[in-house]
Amino acid sequence: QPRPMCVSAIFVLDLQGKVILCRNYRGDVPLSAADKFVERVVEEEESQVKPVFTEGGITYTYIKHTNLYFLAFTTRNANAAMVLMFLYRLVETFQTYFNKLEEESIRDNFVIVYELMDEMMDFGYPQSCDSQVLQTTIRSNRLGPASQQKRGPQAPPTGIISWRQEGIRYKQNQVFLDVIEQVNLLVSSTGTPLYSEIVGSLVMNCELSGMPDLKLGLNDKLVFEHMQMESAGPNPQLEQARQKAVDLEDVRFHQCVRLAKFDTDRTISFVPPDGKFELMSYRVSKATLKPLIWVENTVEKHAGSRVEFNVKLSSHFKPRSQANNVEVIIPVPPDCDSPDTECSIGSCVYAPERDALVWSIKQLQGGKQYLLKAQLGLPSVQNEEERMKRPPITVKFEIPYFTLSGIQVRYLKVLEEKLNYQSLPWVRYLTKSGDYQLRQADPEGTASGSMRMSGTPAPQSRGVGAMAQGVGSSSRHR
Repeated sequence: QPRPMCVSAIFVLDLQGKVILCRNYRGDVPLSAADKFVERVVEEEESQVKPVFTEGGITYTYIKHTNLYFLAFTTRNANAAMVLMFLYRLVETFQTYFNKLEEESIRDNFVIVYELMDEMMDFGYPQSCDSQVLQTTIRSNRLGPASQQKRGPQAPPTGIISWRQEGIRYKQNQVFLDVIEQVNLLVSSTGTPLYSEIVGSLVMNCELSGMPDLKLGLNDKLVFEHMQMESAGPNPQLEQARQKAVDLEDVRFHQCVRLAKFDTDRTISFVPPDGKFELMSYRVSKATLKPLIWVENTVEKHAGSRVEFNVKLSSHFKPRSQANNVEVIIPVPPDCDSPDTECSIGSCVYAPERDALVWSIKQLQGGKQYLLKAQLGLPSVQNEEERMKRPPITVKFEIPYFTLSGIQVRYLKVLEEKLNYQSLPWVRYLTKSGDYQLRQADPEGTASGSMRMSGTPAPQSRGVGAMAQGVGSSSRHR
């Protein structure tokens, strides 16, 4: 039997521990209990305090968002994970209503905040936590009248499908699907990937009338394995498709997806909420994932107080693709001055507040190499420990119409039996950097007067022929 969630009260405090508002649902916790939280959390180092702790028979659960603490009290042995989940959902709902959630937005909207807290929880038990359902009964000025114009009479959110109300109408029925992948990569100074993964999400913007039923098909490896099991005999085409399919891990769906249907035949069928939402998220682990962008940095320390950086950037994705908004952050010794930079593409500036050179490239074509040369003045007195530090190089980028994992949308069908209209489905792909770092080698063992710091593999494996293999796609298509 799982432990139920029962919250006695919820407080919102500022960073100094001053109570901004509170909602006491059960009346079994004194308001002075917040003083214990201030003594335990605000006045102590944050790293030493756990998000859940018990004191005086009261369990404290809290999260921090911008300049606010969201604190929940309970006197029962409640499920701590569910309490944390509710607090995060409360923050997401406030962000939907106020866009930017901070102390001022709470103070300026006390009435709406209390209405939302009463609607989302009753006597300490969670109720409706979906912001789209809440918007049918509680409205704010920020949401505007436009969202009401596309709807008919508002129905109470008590039906079987709580995330979508009836009576929605659009002049043009269309649905947009964005497949977004984030690459997390850590490469050693010798070019060996130490950690690599792809975190993806399918974000849908639904502008459909009525109560549509959608079916989505992906090139999931288990789909083709299921089709092979149902086929009468060997099918070479299915086997070839299965080899090109993607093995998705840690798949998480929006509540609208029919999980029983997915478990049976891996079909993603659902009645979508209105507007923008995340349909699903997934993860793909690739032990042999190679960097899409490699950076090699050679440092030469001249006699006197000058240091020279020679940086070579290589784009190792297909020439038909291009990366946008590329930013290479190259750490430099602290307290440098007199920067002099020259690059073959883009622009480079010295950011003293970050102790780094920031090389910005608006568009980077695949299969290309570019150079950056920079000279900086060093301080006359240097800390030896600071001089020996070699922080990793960080790269940021976005590659449209490209998926590194190879995931593809096979079909997206829209069916509305009552209205029976034609819809326009659109699909777009995007790969972008997440935690993307290339470590640099220590300067030990290099010749005097110069030191070489590398963020790429040995020269024989750095050529353009060692491009990372990814599956590209055309532009947004029907």
